[in-house]
Amino acid sequence: MNFLINGTSALGLDVNGFYSQRFGKAGVTIFASHNSSEAYNPSDNPFSAIPEYSRFNFNPKFFLNIGENTKLDIGINSAFEKRTGGDMDYIENPDENPDGYFEKNDTKRISTQVNLVHRFNEKEQIAVRHSLSNFNRVITIPDYKFDGTQISTFTEFTYSSNDENLDWVLGANLWTDDFSEVQESTFPLRDYNQTTYGAFIQNTWKAKQWLNIETGLRGDYVVDYGFSFLPRLSALFKINPKLSARIGGGLGYKAPTIFTDESERIQFQGVLPIDDQTNKLERSYGANFDINYKTRLGDVSVNLNQLFFYTYLNNPLLLTPLDDGLSQFVNIDGNINTKGTETNIKLGYDDFKFFFGYTYTDAQIDQAGITTQNPLTSRHRLNNVLMYEIEEKWKVGLEGYYYSPQKLNDGTTGQDYWIFGCMVEKIWERFSIFVNFENFTDTRQTKFGSIYTGSVNDPVFKDIYAPLDGFVVNGGIKIRL
Repeated sequence: MNFLINGTSALGLDVNGFYSQRFGKAGVTIFASHNSSEAYNPSDNPFSAIPEYSRFNFNPKFFLNIGENTKLDIGINSAFEKRTGGDMDYIENPDENPDGYFEKNDTKRISTQVNLVHRFNEKEQIAVRHSLSNFNRVITIPDYKFDGTQISTFTEFTYSSNDENLDWVLGANLWTDDFSEVQESTFPLRDYNQTTYGAFIQNTWKAKQWLNIETGLRGDYVVDYGFSFLPRLSALFKINPKLSARIGGGLGYKAPTIFTDESERIQFQGVLPIDDQTNKLERSYGANFDINYKTRLGDVSVNLNQLFFYTYLNNPLLLTPLDDGLSQFVNIDGNINTKGTETNIKLGYDDFKFFFGYTYTDAQIDQAGITTQNPLTSRHRLNNVLMYEIEEKWKVGLEGYYYSPQKLNDGTTGQDYWIFGCMVEKIWERFSIFVNFENFTDTRQTKFGSIYTGSVNDPVFKDIYAPLDGFVVNGGIKIRL
C-alpha cells in the first residue's frame, strides 16, 4: 500500500493511493486519486494560467488464475473532472462578473479491460482481449456549448508460438467508434460511426547471433473508407558487445474525425461534420535508423545513441476556413513530411548521472506545390538532466530544456526559451519527502507579449507555445506500508 500527498505553490493539491494484494489464486490492485487546484495566474494579464479544477480517478483491477494454464484479468478505469478557466474575476466571483469570459470542461470517462490468456504448453498460447470505453465531454464558453459522448470498443484474438529462434503472433481484431452529439443549436450534428476490421501476423527471427529481424503484416478494413495494407520491417544488428544498430520502417493510417488539436483550440465551434464522400484516410510512411554505442572511459560509463527518422503523411486532414466563417476538414492536395535526428548521451560516474539530448526536427507542409513550415514545431530542442542518487537514501536532480523559435498559426514566430528545474528527495525505509522547483527562472509566454487580442470579455487567443504558470514549487510525502 502506497500513498502520495503533494501540494504546489500554484494552489494545487494531489492525493493518491495504491493497494495490491493476492488471495491464493486471486488478486486485486486499486489505484485512487484526487487532484485539484484553485485558478492561478502569476502574470498581469486577466486570464488564468492554470484553471480551477477537480479530478477523481478510481481504477480497480482483478486477477484470477482459473487453472494452471489460464489467467483472467478484469480492470475498470474511471475519471471524472470539472475545470473552469478564463477571466480570473469571473472565476473568483461569477455573480459580480457575469459577462466575463470563461471556458468550462466537464468530462466523464469509464473504460473496462478484460484479458484472458490460456497457455497450451511452454511454446503456445492464445489470448482474448476486450475493452469498452464511454467518454462524455461538455465544453461551455459564452454563447456556445459542445456536448458529446463517444462509445468505443476494441476486441482482439491472438495466437502466439515461441521457439528458440522463431516467434510467431497471429491475430484478428475489431474496433468500433460511435460518437453522438447533443443538439444545442441548428448547427449540423457531427455524429459518426466507424467500424474497423483487422487481421495481422508478425514474426521475430533470431537469424544469427548478431542479427534479429522482425516483420509484420496487417490488413485493416475501415467501413466507408476502404482497405489499408500495412507492412513493417525492422532489424537489430549486434555488431559487437559495445556497438549495435537498428533499422526499421512501415506504413500507417488514420481515419478522419473532427477531434484534432486544431479543432480543440476553437472548442469545435463552427467545425462542419466529416464527410465520408469527400474525406479519406490519412496514409503515412515512416523509417528510422539508429546506432547505439556503450563503453567505459576509466571510471566513467558512456552510452551514445544517434537516431535518424523520416515520416511522410499523404493527403493530411487539415482544418480549412470557409468564406462563411465556418471551417471544414479537408484532405489537402499535398503532404506533411518530417525528417530529423535525435542525439542522446548518458554519462555515469559514481553516484552521478548526466543525460544530454538534442533533437532536430524539420516538419514541412507541402500543399499544391507551396511549402511552409509546420506550425508549433521547434526545429531545435535540448534536454539536459544531472542526477545525484544514493540508492534508497537521496535523489537530487537539475534539469534544463531549450526550445528554439516556432512558427505560429497566425504567421508570426514565437520566441525561443529555456526552462530549468531542480528536485530533491530524501528517502527512508517507509516514506520519503520531496520538493521540486519547477521553472525556477520563471519563463512565461506572457513575458514575451500578450497572449490574446480583442477585449477581455471577447478575447481571441494566440497560440500557446511556452509555459504560462511560471515558477512553481511543489512538495510532498510518499508513504510505503
